[in-house]
Amino acid sequence: MIYLDNAATAKPCKEAVEALSHAAENNFGNPSSLHKMGIEAEKLMNEGKSAILKRLSKKDGEIFFTSGATESNNTIIRGVANALCRRGKTIITTAMEHPSVARVMDKLEAEGFNIVRLSPKDAIDNFEEYIADNITPDTILVSVMAVNNENGFITDTKKLYTLVKRQNKDIIVHTDGVQGFCKIPLTGDFISMSGHKVHAFKGIGAFYAAKGTRFLPLIYGGGQQKNLRPGTEPVENIAAFSAAVKAYPEDMSHFELLNQRLREGLAAFSDIRINSLIGKCVPNILNFSVLGVRSEIMLHSLEEREIYVSSGSACSKGKVSSVPDAFGMTDKEADSAIRVSMSHSTGEKDIDELLSGIEAGIKRFRR
Repeated sequence: MIYLDNAATAKPCKEAVEALSHAAENNFGNPSSLHKMGIEAEKLMNEGKSAILKRLSKKDGEIFFTSGATESNNTIIRGVANALCRRGKTIITTAMEHPSVARVMDKLEAEGFNIVRLSPKDAIDNFEEYIADNITPDTILVSVMAVNNENGFITDTKKLYTLVKRQNKDIIVHTDGVQGFCKIPLTGDFISMSGHKVHAFKGIGAFYAAKGTRFLPLIYGGGQQKNLRPGTEPVENIAAFSAAVKAYPEDMSHFELLNQRLREGLAAFSDIRINSLIGKCVPNILNFSVLGVRSEIMLHSLEEREIYVSSGSACSKGKVSSVPDAFGMTDKEADSAIRVSMSHSTGEKDIDELLSGIEAGIKRFRR
């Protein structure tokens, strides 16, 4: 079995599995309890916060744990909009956002907010400047993903943050860091993260909030996490998340070599369009179109060989993604797009087997 759909979800690593099992057996107390078991559970949770802050290279600020990145994105965007709506109602975002951001923006727009959606295709070489140039006096929030989940396109969040704050230091910058966390540097007043994208488990996410930032909670309850995200914390999942973050390699050269090998292999086939631009995308994701073969057909052809890839975002199942249009792809290119997303366990042999599967699919299905 060759698994190349890690942008959808990654297999839990050994360290995460062991940490979850150990916590479940030995640290199952409620972190809010005043006895020893509660204190030890709280300590484990705080160690998780420290591990994430360290990986983000942050010395201060707060980590809030959530059920996943969808909740993190909703909490941040809605929480900031509700807190700052008296100051302004313009929010700048992009046309390439994940549904957990895009659908929140749709809802806010229906409630009277002015949502500005910018496309990378309109400024592919200077997207950060393009975003900053659209700031108005009424802007309260800029929300942009660091790495696009379908093609790996990178937004330089440090550069964007600097440009936005140069215009107005009071504008909040939210970075959807789900695909970028542990892979590239991330900057923002708020940063969203997901456990299962970095080899932890589904059902655990987090977000970073810079010191002094303000947002209103979406959930009310027992007062946990400073009353801003109440609910008994899932200590076992937090321990696994922390372990996965600590175990995630910092060296990305492995991905760069595999990415190059895949690109060179695809170049041997006719009518292939590479949709992930060299130098502008993370190396662990490569999106390409096998023109003349619908992506769903190629996906299932590869599945017959136990090779698992994606035809786009797993969260867009059954719906047309906005990402291809945001990057200027034609309908034909979008309809034949395949996303390969690698992990550190992916090897050269896996890439070679994938290329053989694509070649067989072309011979069998291309018309």
